[in-house]
Amino acid sequence: MIAEAGLAALWLAAALALLQLVLAFAGLKGGKPELLGAVRPAAVAQGVLTAIAFAALITLFMRSDMSVLLVATNSHSMKPWLYKFAGTWGNHEGSMLLWVTVMGVAGAAVALFERALKRDAHMATLGGQAAISLGFYAFLLFSSNPFARIAEPPADGQGLNPLLQDPGLAFHPPTLYLGYVGLSVAFSFAIGALLTRQVDAAFARAMRPWVLAAWVLLTLGITAGSYWAYYELGWGGWWFWDPVENASLMPWLAATALLHSVTVLATRDALRAWTIMLAVVAFSMSMVGTFLVRSGILTSVHAFAVDPERGSFILALLALYIGGALALFGWRIGSVREGAPFELVSRETMLVVNNLLLTVILGLVLIGTLYPLMTEAFGHKVSVGAPYFDRIAGPIALALMVAMAAGPLTRWRRDQGRAVGKRLIWPLGVAVIAATIIAAMAWGRIGILPFLGLVVALAVGVASLAPLWKRKLLRTPLFTYGMVVAHLGCAVSLAGMACDSAFTVEKLVAARPGDVIQTAGWSLRFRQITPIAGDNWTALQADMDASRGGSSVLIRPQSRFFASPPTTTSEAALLTRWDGQLYVVLGEEVEGGRWQLRIWWKPFVTLIWLGGIMIALGGALALVGRERRGWLMKWRARNARMEGAEA
Repeated sequence: MIAEAGLAALWLAAALALLQLVLAFAGLKGGKPELLGAVRPAAVAQGVLTAIAFAALITLFMRSDMSVLLVATNSHSMKPWLYKFAGTWGNHEGSMLLWVTVMGVAGAAVALFERALKRDAHMATLGGQAAISLGFYAFLLFSSNPFARIAEPPADGQGLNPLLQDPGLAFHPPTLYLGYVGLSVAFSFAIGALLTRQVDAAFARAMRPWVLAAWVLLTLGITAGSYWAYYELGWGGWWFWDPVENASLMPWLAATALLHSVTVLATRDALRAWTIMLAVVAFSMSMVGTFLVRSGILTSVHAFAVDPERGSFILALLALYIGGALALFGWRIGSVREGAPFELVSRETMLVVNNLLLTVILGLVLIGTLYPLMTEAFGHKVSVGAPYFDRIAGPIALALMVAMAAGPLTRWRRDQGRAVGKRLIWPLGVAVIAATIIAAMAWGRIGILPFLGLVVALAVGVASLAPLWKRKLLRTPLFTYGMVVAHLGCAVSLAGMACDSAFTVEKLVAARPGDVIQTAGWSLRFRQITPIAGDNWTALQADMDASRGGSSVLIRPQSRFFASPPTTTSEAALLTRWDGQLYVVLGEEVEGGRWQLRIWWKPFVTLIWLGGIMIALGGALALVGRERRGWLMKWRARNARMEGAEA
């Protein structure tokens, strides 16, 4: 009965979403904002019901209930409990139910805790969220039922894709989905603001926490996904420009632009139309990513759907939501008053430049991702890989970093070019010194993009600390620290990317047990091949001693075999040091009792993910700081009113 209860909860949630939409529409059309009192309980109940449905699916996976088709095709009774739990969303139907659950819970949170919006704008926002949810409910209930039963349950299931049997599955997809749904809430805020013509600073202040939280979660999800693919796939790279990777990157780029724009609107009442458009674009990129991953148009470890009908359904939703939002934008944006003006030399201008560069990168990534799919539809196969993205997006990304460095050094509203130039002396000086030293030490061994990347990273690192210069650090707002940490994280990640690209050493050898391999200052002694067994896999393990001018460390790369489904995977051995990472992959046995070994020394590669964590931490500090300031202002205002009443 658990499956039936979960399905019933989904149907009830869909019915409440329809009721919520009808009530919100009636309240707006009839000018009755008091109907918000009926819309809010519907949103809260919808969140509870979706949570019940998802809890039911988790229970079915944990119990290995093979009478449910989804469990039988994506789980196995012998799997460790973690992969039974995380396997709930390691498939098409489960991942979409997770999406709907997070959307329902987020809508309930907007209904319960949002107090900054006026009643009609709040009601319009909840109506927009209900409209989005309805499409996904229909998709689940009519095209991707996660609770479907089978007449003859197997004794054991087919198992989870071995590449997904990693702790990363428990963290990476949920954080991405939380980020995507946060952007759906921002989209609903934008629709509500357009419908009620309340595009102002109050609307931006209400939307900003959702955008900031979504951006933090997307940053964490992309960082975790990059590291997961890096150590799991055994190819030694941290970003392949795979279409599914791009599907997560594109919403992040749009969310980054939206975050800066909504901050300008919230604090300076400028960029009104631009903020609305970016909210639409950010959610649109989430929908495009959903279409790529769930439509069956791609073959990837990330892409679960293989049914063209599902792709058509998602494409119809994409056209409905994005087309409707753009039509509403075109219809109502003319009624939105122009925001506060600002001079050419100002922080607002630098943020506009920042957003334009982000948008250009987004467009280039979108074209590079969709172009092969469009040409294939006409019978021509075209491959767009890393060279295109690196050569086209790389220089623009460096220009973006330069604009990011200059932004915090420029005053709001109006500034003087000469004054900005003086503030840039230290970053420019560091850039010149860094360029001279790197050119002297590595000229001829480093490409132009990695060279510029290192120089810009050092300059941005210095510029990111500028907001703390000559300030009383204990009195500096927490959100200022957030900006500093996030920008510094960008510099750290850029430095890691440049070092990995410029200085990585790779060696492919065929070695026998007893051989010693020398590479990049490391000495690796190949001890032996050992057969081992895990919970649901067997493996051949290479025992190797790795040393670099000191004591040796035992590393153990593996080649694993999973019986259900039959799959062979590589488990890389990683040895991390302060200046980089040794990465070793065991291949197949070749003639003469030799084994293929692929070895990389990757200087400072860990800075890539350290920077990602710093970026997310900076966003979290900014979120806490902004909310804390808002709570303090409300508390002080309430106390002032109480004191006035007593007087």
